[in-house]
Amino acid sequence: MQKAVSTYVYVKERLHPGILDGLARAGAQAIEIFAARQHLDYANRKQHVREIADWFRSSGIPLNSVHSPLYADYEFGRAGAPPVNVASTDRAGRIEAMDEIKRALEIAEQIPFRFLVQHLGTGGESFDERKFEAAMTSVEHLRAFAKPLGVRILLENIPNELSTPDKLVAFIQASHFEDMGVCFDFGHAHLMSSVAEAFEIVKAHVCSTHVHDNAKDRDSHLWPGQGSINWKEAMELLRSAPNTPPLLLEVESDEKVNPLDKMAEAFEKLEAN
Repeated sequence: MQKAVSTYVYVKERLHPGILDGLARAGAQAIEIFAARQHLDYANRKQHVREIADWFRSSGIPLNSVHSPLYADYEFGRAGAPPVNVASTDRAGRIEAMDEIKRALEIAEQIPFRFLVQHLGTGGESFDERKFEAAMTSVEHLRAFAKPLGVRILLENIPNELSTPDKLVAFIQASHFEDMGVCFDFGHAHLMSSVAEAFEIVKAHVCSTHVHDNAKDRDSHLWPGQGSINWKEAMELLRSAPNTPPLLLEVESDEKVNPLDKMAEAFEKLEAN
């Protein structure tokens, strides 16, 4: 199983080749870039994106995926910027959200990548047929934009009523977008129901993963083994998927822990299950 990691662990810092070198030395065989402007200024194509593109070209490490932007500002929403929400029932807000996501998709012109990981709605959002239809319209538009760039859209199970595993499968089936899949987030599944229950529902559609842990109390993005997920069961489920996805760590930074030291240990423990 391919070992991969999200740059989310460094999301508070500007992404630079030194960070990527460290991840590669620690065993990452593929990377997911978390598209937050303070981390990777994806609108700065002549300088920042080019710098990162040069690293990918020279390293030979593939960019597996890009996590779609959650905010359009450089403060990660802390200054009051609204979230990037493709399920918004406000048409103007939805158009702004799609424009921001398209800027991130354009990374593929300089750094080819396979998947865009997309949220439907925001954390805690309730289900509403209008939101579901708004998301369908948005994703159809984004899919048309992404396809010529060689990018497939993956929907992520997140803690809200629009993105439960059964709703994601219903979304894919209703849209008839056969090239769309799921990025299975273990931590979110554990928080919302159970990993086993959630995985069985979306299993046929899983193309990538987000691997992190929690104590079933909050979305804490802990290293595997620091929460209460049964990783032996989780790894058995993952190996049963029709399309073997990468084992992609998406953990939060912890000033007490060097992520590069922790990565190799985490992969070794997961693969031993």
